[in-house]
Amino acid sequence: MYNLFKPEQPAGLMDFVRAAKSCITEITPAELKAKLDSKEDLLLVDVREAAEFEHGHIDGAHLVPRGIIEAAADTSYPKHYPPLSGARDRQIVVYCATSGRSAMAAAVLQMMGYKKVINLAGGITRWEAEGMPQVREAEY
Repeated sequence: MYNLFKPEQPAGLMDFVRAAKSCITEITPAELKAKLDSKEDLLLVDVREAAEFEHGHIDGAHLVPRGIIEAAADTSYPKHYPPLSGARDRQIVVYCATSGRSAMAAAVLQMMGYKKVINLAGGITRWEAEGMPQVREAEY
């Protein structure tokens, strides 16, 4: 993904999101709910920040903020996150608020050798808009 940009070519956030989305697979909330309901083997990763996660997340999701996804996924890093770093061949579904951060996380995981990474289209905002359930640990 990053090879699409040259130092002399300015790039903004949405350029990176578009580049990421051009090389990843996405899933709709209804498709993800069907996978979860059928107990399909997958690792669900929320790449938002802790406060966002506490406000509401998909049941069973692991919190791995976008800012640490590379370290968490790299087994050579001393503080890697075993549920993620050990899932290189598992299906992984990532999501964020609207699908931008998670698209970039999905692209990075693919670059790191993760083979089955899928992004939740529209993120938890679309998930909620379509009436899907959330776990709420804190109300603000």
